[in-house]
Amino acid sequence: MTRRLAAILFYDVVGFSRAMGKNEASTLDALKKNHDKIIAPFARSRGGRMIKAMGDGGFMEFSSAVDAVRFSVSMQYAVSKANQKLPEQQRLIYRIGINIGDVVADGSDIFGDGVNIASRLEGLAQPGGICVHQSVRDQIGGNLDIDFSDLGEKKLKNIDHPVHAFSIVMNQKAGAVAKKPARDAAGERRISIAGRLAVGAVACLLVIIAAFWWKPWVHDVTPASVERMAFPLPDKPSLAVLPFTDMSKNQGQEHFADGMTEDLITDLSRISGLFIVARNSTFVYKGRSVNIARVAEDLGVRFVLEGSVRRIDDQVRVNAQLIDATTGGHVWADRFDGDTRDIFAAQDEFIRKIAKAMAVNLTEEEMQEIALGQTTDLSAREVFQDGWESYLRYSANDNAKAVDRFKKALEIDPEYGRAHAALSLAYLRGCQQRWNEALGMSAGEANIKAQSALAETRSRPSSLANVAASRVHLYNERYDIAQVEATKAIARDPNDPEGYVAMAWAMITTNQPEAGLDLMDRAIRQNPAYPNYYILALAMAYYTLGDLEKTADILTNALEQDPKASELAAVAASVYAQLGRQEEAHAAMKSWMPGASSEELSAAPYMYHFPYNWRQGPETVDKIVDGLHLAALPPGDPLGSLVRDLKAGDKASRIKAARMLGKFGPRASSAVPALIEALQDEVMAVRKEVVISLGKIGPDAEAAVPYLSSMTEQRIVGRRAIKALVQITGE
Repeated sequence: MTRRLAAILFYDVVGFSRAMGKNEASTLDALKKNHDKIIAPFARSRGGRMIKAMGDGGFMEFSSAVDAVRFSVSMQYAVSKANQKLPEQQRLIYRIGINIGDVVADGSDIFGDGVNIASRLEGLAQPGGICVHQSVRDQIGGNLDIDFSDLGEKKLKNIDHPVHAFSIVMNQKAGAVAKKPARDAAGERRISIAGRLAVGAVACLLVIIAAFWWKPWVHDVTPASVERMAFPLPDKPSLAVLPFTDMSKNQGQEHFADGMTEDLITDLSRISGLFIVARNSTFVYKGRSVNIARVAEDLGVRFVLEGSVRRIDDQVRVNAQLIDATTGGHVWADRFDGDTRDIFAAQDEFIRKIAKAMAVNLTEEEMQEIALGQTTDLSAREVFQDGWESYLRYSANDNAKAVDRFKKALEIDPEYGRAHAALSLAYLRGCQQRWNEALGMSAGEANIKAQSALAETRSRPSSLANVAASRVHLYNERYDIAQVEATKAIARDPNDPEGYVAMAWAMITTNQPEAGLDLMDRAIRQNPAYPNYYILALAMAYYTLGDLEKTADILTNALEQDPKASELAAVAASVYAQLGRQEEAHAAMKSWMPGASSEELSAAPYMYHFPYNWRQGPETVDKIVDGLHLAALPPGDPLGSLVRDLKAGDKASRIKAARMLGKFGPRASSAVPALIEALQDEVMAVRKEVVISLGKIGPDAEAAVPYLSSMTEQRIVGRRAIKALVQITGE
């Protein structure tokens, strides 16, 4: 026997016994394929040696912690990717534990405390995760660019001292490690960023200024009534920029006009001395005959900017006028006639003059901030505009188109910071909404792509990049970083409502819903014609507060205005069901899944994916999913029907009934006697689901305490019985 220091790794399949019980043949087939195509070749490429293969798991030795971690991350990503091609019931999910320790070698086998600790660490890992000893984290050091989450000191079974454990964060960095071959793993891509182009040459400005004299387009308007305004006027100059009218004779110039409008909104919103209404709320007037006074009253602003664009080949004419809606008078009006190559300089000059007309001091620092993330390539801007309009339409196909257009814009101008940020947002939406199939990739791959695109914004800052960073980090449960990035977005662009929405979600998901509501009020003030995802944030703030009635009211009102808002229908179905409004719940479920059969409705909750998780744990999202399960039940007396199935149904019906009753929570208190009786069911799966459901019912299941107490030592249900007792008694 000899001693040596080694990196020891254990892995196994989560829920292997359950998978075998459902379909032994397909489970064994998937296990063999994963071993032959992923685990064995990856281990060889990282210098790993298989000590033992143990049915659903394995025990390996590596010469270094770096190799063990590289193997683990690569294996988990590869398995996740392979799972995307399989039906859910055939997917295998692994967990991994790694330790560095002194081992005793006996032939091909090894022994020692180091081996035992690795085995116990594997049990601490989350499904799809990797848990490591502190010594592994320390050995990685700067050898791998990877993040760890501190799990603290853990008392492990049959180990006489606490062990400090860490989990590997499966984020963009881990994805990069997984993709790199061993020989390249230490190399990091370095991107050299050229300085931004100076905006507007003096000669160009002289041409522009010379063109700004004759103003035949100016006309009088009827004053707006301050008393009729939907919102009180802000304590700073307030402005709505209406979509510039495309007056071009040839088709296909609408993006040019819209892009100029968007640029003006984006640039003006970065001026701290102004209040600017968001694009979403002004573009509702596009293509309509506009009453300036009505616009000001609807949006609660003093000033309105309107204009027109006429483009012929490389020549463009822009007319613009700034109106004080409270007096009906014109504050400023100008025209630009010139080459499209000079349009960005013209926009800069417009910004300066508009700010001056509203008596706002525009500093050079603010002008420099305005240039951040923009492009000076007109073709890139037009392609980006096409993509942005697709992104705003909120559908799987439009989102895929947006990705293509943003990528095209970046081919034209690789330094276009806003395009990198928008690409990150589009990939993230594909992941969050499970629109990844339209992107031709798995949800995990879309998440990695979102983080990769985000990385490109670090040297190309913009408020949109900070918004994207906040959302991407929040999706990946980096809550503190998400809050920091949202704060930066608001500081960089105090008029962008998306910064407030991003911060609201960061507050709501960290159990600060009151702060989230305040932030949403600010976002809605900036963007009165807000999209449906604002509604979702508002609803979830009240849901987190425990106010289901208010949550239901918000969702009901929104769905009455937009019955096709599928992103709201699912949450509405769940909330209605939790309130016992079964008919409304089932109707909302059908609205979410139009044309779905009863079987498809029953299966839908298993596929539901909420955009974010809560820091305090999965309970909030779990309740939403439980509500969806209830909403899938037909109207009538679902509780009574389930109790009857629990008492007299076949095996499958009893298992389902036992599971579903818990989803009613305290409303299933009348079913407690039937559940207690079912604790004697001959089928272990029934008893297990009964125990879980009694715990979900909570204190109203107090009558079950003696029965659950007698089950705490049982092999399969004991741990669940202990948890249920805590849920019922609070002890």
